[in-house]
Amino acid sequence: MKTSFEFPTKVRVRYGETDQMGYCYYGNYAAYFEVGRVEAMRSLGMSYRELEESGVMLPVSHFEVDYFKPALYDDELTIVTAITELKGPRLFFEYTLYNEKQECLSKAKTTLVFVSKENMKPIAPPAAFVELMEKHHA
Repeated sequence: MKTSFEFPTKVRVRYGETDQMGYCYYGNYAAYFEVGRVEAMRSLGMSYRELEESGVMLPVSHFEVDYFKPALYDDELTIVTAITELKGPRLFFEYTLYNEKQECLSKAKTTLVFVSKENMKPIAPPAAFVELMEKHHA
């Protein structure tokens, strides 16, 4: 199912996340995208905590990122997180990261897989999650 759900989240680049040039270290972007993903799920109506407490995990199976401009120390960043597709046990996300000037700094994609907490094998998404996604069917 293709979806049209998007959610913006703000984060600020902390001093400890930068290198000697004052640029945000590239490895921190994955953590920013995770913040965007967790908050997008929460705003949709289902938190990671709820999923995990119900015996469902969502590990990342694929991650790709493109960097266009560096984020700098103390920049307030906006992460626009889109859930683009739910296909079987896979959930597809796309992210666009902007600075305060609305310059696009980075774009990324992740694929997550619904798995059983008990045996870590792929499972169908919970019916309640599918219902939430159907509200945003593209």
